[in-house]
Amino acid sequence: MAKKDKINVQGTAITVITSKESDYISLTDMANAKAGQTRAADIIKNWIRTRTTLEFLGTWEQLYNPNFKVVEFDHFKMQAGLPSFVLSTSEWITKTNAIGIYVMQGKYGGTYAHKDIAFEFGSAISAVFRLFLIKEFQRLKEDEQQQKSLEWNLQRTLSKINYHIHTDAIKEHIIPALVTKEQINYVYANEADLLNVALFGKTAKEWREENPNDKGNIRDYATLEQLVVLSNMESINALLIRQELPQHERLVQLNNVAITQIRSLVENKKMKELKKKRRKKYEKSRRNNREFD
Repeated sequence: MAKKDKINVQGTAITVITSKESDYISLTDMANAKAGQTRAADIIKNWIRTRTTLEFLGTWEQLYNPNFKVVEFDHFKMQAGLPSFVLSTSEWITKTNAIGIYVMQGKYGGTYAHKDIAFEFGSAISAVFRLFLIKEFQRLKEDEQQQKSLEWNLQRTLSKINYHIHTDAIKEHIIPALVTKEQINYVYANEADLLNVALFGKTAKEWREENPNDKGNIRDYATLEQLVVLSNMESINALLIRQELPQHERLVQLNNVAITQIRSLVENKKMKELKKKRRKKYEKSRRNNREFD
């Protein structure tokens, strides 16, 4: 599925679509930077019919498109410069089997071009516009790379935390228990509720009775740390069941695991910093989407 972004170039919102690891930029949006002079379609049509543009497009296609029809391209190039020569984007695509430019229908319809070609088209707007286009596109890619790096670091941090949690458990650290004697002695028919008591200190039914106006269930309101620990506890509980441990013993062990892991996650400074950066990034993305939608 294609991913859509927006960049702002000298006050003009321009759509960028990423599909199969290639970026395509809306020439239609770019042409709107010349609003008041002529229609966007005419700007693109006048640009594509010049010899310089055709030579650039033909060279790009021969580099990246093994199915490009060179004979048809040579025919267009011979006519370029003649007063009677007219060429539309659709005709170029159909006759030469070009892939560098395509026309999209629908909500985000218009003429799109591979970033290499879009940068070249920027000169048809102005040299300054082309420079700012490249600058804003690079900023978009840098932001995406930072987001990927942030997500990777988050996963790496969780992995390291889980490793230390495991070594702490081996050392048999003494952790205060939260579950009461009554809870330990109680038999839970549903294993999910056993995990709920170990992690949240209450069953799903008890939570619903305490929160009658809230939708969903107790796990829908869990924190990121609680969800990470819950996933670990499910695996641990499965192992304890295979070992045929009585339920009350499993509850105590799972409760100790929950306390240890939650404490490690909450106290980890890097985890806090990553969550803060992730929240700022999300809020910035929402503001940008509201601005351009």
